[in-house]
Amino acid sequence: MNNIAKIALSATLLLSLGSTVSSASPVKGQKLYTKKLKNACGITGAAVAGKHTQDEWSEINDAGDLASEIKDICPNAQDKALKGKYLPHYFDFFHEYANDSGNVPSC
Repeated sequence: MNNIAKIALSATLLLSLGSTVSSASPVKGQKLYTKKLKNACGITGAAVAGKHTQDEWSEINDAGDLASEIKDICPNAQDKALKGKYLPHYFDFFHEYANDSGNVPSC
């Protein structure tokens, strides 16, 4: 009985840790933007996010064109800064601070 309880507890712990690690966030997107894109873009994160509304950012992301849109806004951005693993975080950041959101980032 103790082994079953330990296995169930371990599985619950692993599932809860896995779901928090894999989720994207605007905060992480802001940090990534500041670290990887800000110098290449030459503009603040607020200016990039303000290029579109939240719906427009969602449409761009759903179409799979987020990397190309970032490249259009920031032509000097390096391809390594646009890796697939960063895109969900960039999207959450841009969506959170879009021009119709009323939110202003600190970068």
